[in-house]
Amino acid sequence: MKAEKLLKNMQNKLGFSIDGLAVSISNDKIVTLNGTADNWNQVVESGFFAAKTRGVKNVVNNIRVKGSIKKETGLEDLNEALSLGTIASADVVIVGAGVSGCAIARELSALNLSVIVIDKESEVSMGASKANNGMIHPGNAVKPGTLKAKMNVEGNKLYDQWARDLGFAFERTGSIIAAYKGDKMITLYLAYIAGRLNRVPGMRLIFGKKIMQIEPDVPKGAIVGLYTPSTAYVDGFEVTIALAENAAANGAKFMMDTEILGIDKNSGKIERILTSKGIIETGCVINAAGVYADEVAKMADEQFYTIHARRGAIIILDRNTIGAKRNITRVKKLDSSSHSKGGGAQRTVSGNPLLGPSAKEIENKEDTSVLADEFEYAYMRGIEMFPGAGKKNVISFFAGNRPADYKEDFIIEAAKNTPGFIHCAGIQSPGLASAPAIAKRVKGLVLNYFESEGRSITQKHDWNPIRIPPVVFRNKSREEQDKLIKENPKYGNVVCRCELVTEAEIVDAMHRNPPACTLDGIKRRTRAGAGRCQSGFCGPKIVEIMSRELNYDSCEIDLKKKNSSVLLSHSRKKEDKEMLPEASL
Repeated sequence: MKAEKLLKNMQNKLGFSIDGLAVSISNDKIVTLNGTADNWNQVVESGFFAAKTRGVKNVVNNIRVKGSIKKETGLEDLNEALSLGTIASADVVIVGAGVSGCAIARELSALNLSVIVIDKESEVSMGASKANNGMIHPGNAVKPGTLKAKMNVEGNKLYDQWARDLGFAFERTGSIIAAYKGDKMITLYLAYIAGRLNRVPGMRLIFGKKIMQIEPDVPKGAIVGLYTPSTAYVDGFEVTIALAENAAANGAKFMMDTEILGIDKNSGKIERILTSKGIIETGCVINAAGVYADEVAKMADEQFYTIHARRGAIIILDRNTIGAKRNITRVKKLDSSSHSKGGGAQRTVSGNPLLGPSAKEIENKEDTSVLADEFEYAYMRGIEMFPGAGKKNVISFFAGNRPADYKEDFIIEAAKNTPGFIHCAGIQSPGLASAPAIAKRVKGLVLNYFESEGRSITQKHDWNPIRIPPVVFRNKSREEQDKLIKENPKYGNVVCRCELVTEAEIVDAMHRNPPACTLDGIKRRTRAGAGRCQSGFCGPKIVEIMSRELNYDSCEIDLKKKNSSVLLSHSRKKEDKEMLPEASL
């Protein structure tokens, strides 16, 4: 289709007008849109309209909302990076320490290559990797024939080995899509057809009493269900942390609080990247930057897609809530108008019921707030699977932003014009399930690059795929707990009562590689603060331990990221504190 025809179609069929709308189509079938919209939904719908045009590879959507200002990296920032000089060099730099970036780092750590992972946040797994429902999707909710479908099914199969090697919690409980009288049966059967085309193992239709036999907590009256035994569950942040630790143990280096600002090329090839901490010399950059992948691609003059953030709200219920043991979705709850598959009710590997997620397009990629309508949407998706439960059972809710592109598929490929630049973008759901397969695919692209450069990359002889997981005191027998306390008395000091987390576990989390350095980082590694009181009791104690171990003032301890201090100021003057008896934990 020619640009003029697409422009005319958009003007006639969108149902709204974009001021100054301009459309261009490259020889590579990349559509670029420019103009000004009244609101963000108009921006997104314009992108989807263009992406659905036959033959279009992807869309660069430069349409802006009236009055909005987009922050760009300025010359001052780049000059600051240059003034800091060269701080490191590596064969490969991975931008982004989410599940994809950390999985790739682990895969590459098996090769005789130097690898650096950079991320603008203080901790690994700070984006969508920490804010998802932890479902290892089976592959019956993705479009057949897409790269996303291929990676989903392949990745799902590899999780058993990952769990054995890396020591994270993993449960393959299966999932059910249930239909009741009056529900839209077509939704269930479409999922069945997609699953068959994607070759999802073991998937089958079940009827009547068989549904109740598999999941007794399904509300009575289900007529037909789609049972998928390959569905599994993890905590996404635990997987990401495990990958990062094993990669680091095998030589990968993690540089946190390090934001990429630019990419310098020489004769078309990558020479170095500019970061907020200085220059890193490298010839190969893997772009796993999540919602910012399009902006990183633009730095390399390789942008052919736009990432738009799709926020998903999730609700966590108290662990003692009675109800479903696996993911259950009722077909009437599925939103057929959404560009992403919905959630439902499930129980996390930690035992907490989880509801959601929702799906809402947002302009600000950093906005992870949860609005009232998003909360209600997530709540209503699965609360009926927990009879007797209500909002009194809610202990927490949060949101994550999925990095979606307008073709709704993964982008995992080498750049067309910049050797050594590799895209790993658009990795939204089922990105967590697909991570093992994504990492292997990117590894192949990296090997192809170095081969084209005349460099043969060999396997490390001493690579160790096994990670020794941290001690989880609450999971030990009384005899094992007694032994631990004798070896280290800090195991005898329970800091978090809700989750039975000890001081020793918190201290260990701060001294692993990469370390926990924020209050939320401690929570994700140990579950201290993840219980019913949500840090109300243990929070101050954890701050005190962190202050001691990190040799920071308590007002320097951050909640989520750099400069997000938990405490604003001291309540007592120094001389007043010196008069008090020494506090004991």
